[in-house]
Amino acid sequence: MKRRILVLVLLPIVAVVSCCRTQTKQVKKRYDRPLPPGRFALRKITDPLEIPDFTQACLNLADLRKAIDHSLSYLHKPSSRQFYPSGQISHAQALESLDAFAEMLDSGLSGSQLNLAIREKFDVYISIGCDDMGTVLFTGYYTPIFDGSMERTDRFGYPLYEQPDDLAKASNGDILGRRGPDGQISQYPSRDVIEKSGMLEGKELLWLGDPFEAYIAHVQGSAKIRLPDGSLTTVGYAANNGHEYQSVAHALVRDGKISGEQISLSAMINYFKRFKDQVQMYVRRNPRFVFFRKEGGPPLGCLNEPVTTLRSIATDKSIFPRASLAFISTTLPQAMGDVSVKQVYTGFALDQDAGGAIRAPGRCDVYMGQGEMAGKLAGQTYQEGRLYYLFLKSTAISVDEF
Repeated sequence: MKRRILVLVLLPIVAVVSCCRTQTKQVKKRYDRPLPPGRFALRKITDPLEIPDFTQACLNLADLRKAIDHSLSYLHKPSSRQFYPSGQISHAQALESLDAFAEMLDSGLSGSQLNLAIREKFDVYISIGCDDMGTVLFTGYYTPIFDGSMERTDRFGYPLYEQPDDLAKASNGDILGRRGPDGQISQYPSRDVIEKSGMLEGKELLWLGDPFEAYIAHVQGSAKIRLPDGSLTTVGYAANNGHEYQSVAHALVRDGKISGEQISLSAMINYFKRFKDQVQMYVRRNPRFVFFRKEGGPPLGCLNEPVTTLRSIATDKSIFPRASLAFISTTLPQAMGDVSVKQVYTGFALDQDAGGAIRAPGRCDVYMGQGEMAGKLAGQTYQEGRLYYLFLKSTAISVDEF
């Protein structure tokens, strides 16, 4: 999911445009507007009236402790230190803030009592968003479940590939390119070249039965595969070819294949079921190509730790503090039986993932879970909101790590 880079991205595929009305005209919001040079993605809130009310979120703490443990596991690894400081946030702040929050949960605090304790002990930061006013676009991603095979058959003919031997990475996992026989590094080929050339023959990890399902796995960064004997195996993100993500959904809308009002993952799946001959033409417009590895446990995020439904988010890891405690305030679809209903949502989450299309302070991807319903929910997640981070007040931070 690393990704999608799990790490990877549904509505960046699915969502096309969003506009806000001014008094006289529509203005497109650039949710992917890069962070200006010299700026931090997070701004500390100094006016208590601007700090959100956490009470409702403090009444629903399911799986939060588990997600915190995954972040703590990451932050206790020496390798995590290389990514700090993140803006103005130190490794000590991130680690000790999670420890303190976990202790508060273990004490049994909830509801209004936990809300008051948070406001007393934690500083609250807000993402500056796409407009310096905190506007963040929330989208969703998930882990799909597809039928597949470990061997190529008449039914299963579309491969997911392992990481090739000639892919060069930096020590922090950044993609450097393709290492040639002479040791020189050049840009790794695009999706179009990879698929047309057959250069990855022999690196097939497993096979799927539908070309667009294979592409969905690339975008989401992971998938569960149901094998012919009924057993399930998980594939997760290993690496990508270093190219920037380009939206297939945007291309379909531009070409008039699906209207902007109707675009969704379901609409795209239905379209490509009717026009399978167009799948390759469209997916090859996205030069980014993802490589996979078999995983024995749950889906993993870019921290190489499990992701948790509604408790894991994906952000731009170059500007946001990894593994840290976040708070999201937006509108999300929620399952009500076989249907979904959009409701105002506030909840705590951990910043545990990244995504090929999740860039800049105005974007955040929420992990919606596994399977068909999770896919529906992810496909319907496209809403503005606010993204906050919580760190223990500086007076409570140990100086041992400085």
